Amino acid sequence: MSHETSVRRAVTSGTFSLDGETFDVDHTDNADNTANTDNTVWLIGDDKEVLIVDAAHDARAIHAAVDGRRVTATVCTHAHDDHIDAAAELSVLTGTPVLLHPDDNELWSFTHHGRKSDGELSDGRALTVAGIELQVFHNPGHTWGSCSLYAPSLETVFTGDTLFRGGPGATGRSCSDRPTIEASVRNRLLTLPGSTVVRTGHGEDTTVEAERPHVPTP
Repeated sequence: MSHETSVRRAVTSGTFSLDGETFDVDHTDNADNTANTDNTVWLIGDDKEVLIVDAAHDARAIHAAVDGRRVTATVCTHAHDDHIDAAAELSVLTGTPVLLHPDDNELWSFTHHGRKSDGELSDGRALTVAGIELQVFHNPGHTWGSCSLYAPSLETVFTGDTLFRGGPGATGRSCSDRPTIEASVRNRLLTLPGSTVVRTGHGEDTTVEAERPHVPTP
């Protein structure tokens, strides 16, 4: 195996529960987007070590995708249960910390009663894996603690459920707000180079340039 850095996609399936209801995973407010139960788990690194973005549904499947490499951390883009329900088990399997923005601690507690995340994400924090620097952007709106990870050297940003192909993510449930997510996307993500690849928590990749027309201006 080479020591080249890479981004690998693992797909897991399940449901999403909030506000006393359980749903198939539906990642946008747009009526022309079909609901699905698939979550994307991202593994960033090389043949020696990886960082995991979102621990969705199946800790053992994610651990298998790690393929024996050292895991530096599991980063939660936000604390909806379909992105963190495997986090506690995966932390045990890999012996590594789970990182979450503190504004999502309450949401986290709905899924993981009595267990806190292991470390805090904050706007401007830098994480490093396999020589790749990942810059944390706090992008509230989908949830209050939603974050994205920008990797300049890979010309890629990992946006969780904040930005999808077709525009900003859903804000129809508690702990969310449409003007806030639009401002988060417009003021932080759309300032990145247009060719930046947007790797999302559900569905297909897109680019910053492709999404600019889908974000309203004030």
